[in-house]
Amino acid sequence: MAARKIRAIIFDIGRVLIRIDVARAMRGMAFGLSISPDELWSAIEKDPRWKDWQEGRISARDWHLQMKQRFGGSASFEEFTETWNLVLDPEPIHGKELFEKLSKKYHLALLSNTDPIHVAYIEARYDFVSHFPARIYSCSIGATKPSPIIYREALRACRVRAEEAVYIDDIEDYVEAAKRLGMAGVQFRSAAELRLELQEMGVDV
Repeated sequence: MAARKIRAIIFDIGRVLIRIDVARAMRGMAFGLSISPDELWSAIEKDPRWKDWQEGRISARDWHLQMKQRFGGSASFEEFTETWNLVLDPEPIHGKELFEKLSKKYHLALLSNTDPIHVAYIEARYDFVSHFPARIYSCSIGATKPSPIIYREALRACRVRAEEAVYIDDIEDYVEAAKRLGMAGVQFRSAAELRLELQEMGVDV
């Protein structure tokens, strides 16, 4: 069987490119509330408007109001935004050299289930973003993983066929969803292991 010819590498963001610290953000949001940080995060994920938030059908300011109405608190929108972004570790997982090298030979794309507040922070804060011409955010597309819609949008943005792309995510179900469309898939565990797996696929890292 002939080896794949990889032309595009598509990365998830959270826990693949940026470490995630939900507890840090929730401690800030739960301060002064009659609910623990763990209980708060569980309730947020189960919020009836969570998917609307992730898929761009609710604005950042309306999400702030939704959180205040549900849980209370006196944080302004600016304070809420700052606390919400504490989930994102300021130090990226990989050095920029990796993306500088990959971007010379491959189409690079970001593909993430995320919201407008995090998108604005990521775009402004992390230098590696400049190496990703294609940025597929669920809140912009109106679909979240594992929907085929969001993966196909990434392929379209990279101008490649599924068999020419590899998708990298820390969540196995999302990797499997990419594979069902014909993409190669890697479940991210560490930066060193990722390099080895990409090399095995013939990617020049």
